[in-house]
Amino acid sequence: MDIQEKIKAIEEQIENALNEIKSSKSLFELRMRFLGKTGEISALMKNMRDLPPEQRPSLGKVLNSLRQWTEEKFDRLEKGIKELELKKKYADEKIDVTIPGHRYPDGAYHPNTLIRNELVSIFAGMGFEIFEGPEIENDYYNFTALNTPKDHPARDMQDTFYLAEDLLLRTQTSAGQIRVMENKKPPIKILSPGKVYRSDDDATHSPMFSQMEGLVVDKGITLCDLKGMLDEFARKIFGESVKTRLRPSYFPFTEPSVEVDVSCFECGGKGCRLCKGTGWIEVLGAGMVNRRVLEGCGIDPDEYTGFAFGMGIERIAMLKYGINNMKLLFEGDTRFLRQFKG
Repeated sequence: MDIQEKIKAIEEQIENALNEIKSSKSLFELRMRFLGKTGEISALMKNMRDLPPEQRPSLGKVLNSLRQWTEEKFDRLEKGIKELELKKKYADEKIDVTIPGHRYPDGAYHPNTLIRNELVSIFAGMGFEIFEGPEIENDYYNFTALNTPKDHPARDMQDTFYLAEDLLLRTQTSAGQIRVMENKKPPIKILSPGKVYRSDDDATHSPMFSQMEGLVVDKGITLCDLKGMLDEFARKIFGESVKTRLRPSYFPFTEPSVEVDVSCFECGGKGCRLCKGTGWIEVLGAGMVNRRVLEGCGIDPDEYTGFAFGMGIERIAMLKYGINNMKLLFEGDTRFLRQFKG
């Protein structure tokens, strides 16, 4: 087939193909087939170098005319297709403003958020400032500075999520106490809420949960101050008739240490399923800040004393709202969360 026959065949192919084009994508593919770097017309023009020099000018003129004719055909069709596609797009996206809209239900705060906000409000009213420490801690702040011995079970791999030899996901917000006491002189009155991590998982425990730690350091602070503050906290959270009691316990960073119970707000202390017939419910741990912890932070324990307390936000939420499985707080089930809509 000579060059003229090839040109005529290409023109016929283009005419026939253009009649079948219905979209910009198909037109682009056709354009590449004939006018792209490896297209049929481009290939003909590359083959000109194989011709004798005297034939190249006349053939070049013919091929340029073919290329110009093809481009005009494509451009004309492309303009028409784009106009049609734009009209279709407008039609598809048309909005009838007279059609009644769909009302989406209002959301609700998560129980954890409700409790956290309530606790912050209660303690802020007592003069506490908010401090949020890092969730990735080093061994010093999470254990050593809190008077936790090297052989304490809390340091075990099965209880703590270690990221490196000296780095871990904090197991308690108490680490924030040290950071504050190292950088601030008494009087200190801070509340430290945040997420903590422990290798524990069942109906009442989660590998990740939220704690709220409180710390007060000043001259003349006693266990009576702690008791008075916890009485106010319990009344605000569980009701005016609720009372608190302190039971001896042990924490490395407090001495003396106490477990704090509240009288059962469900049965009034008579004994029920919630309080397991005792009339009391354990809610948090607390105590007077250990002298060693104060000394390690550069605070004179003979001049200053302090108390600290820590509670699980999920536990408070479960008690206050009657939630029997901690996992409900993490599943994101809208049927569960909808119950807390104000």
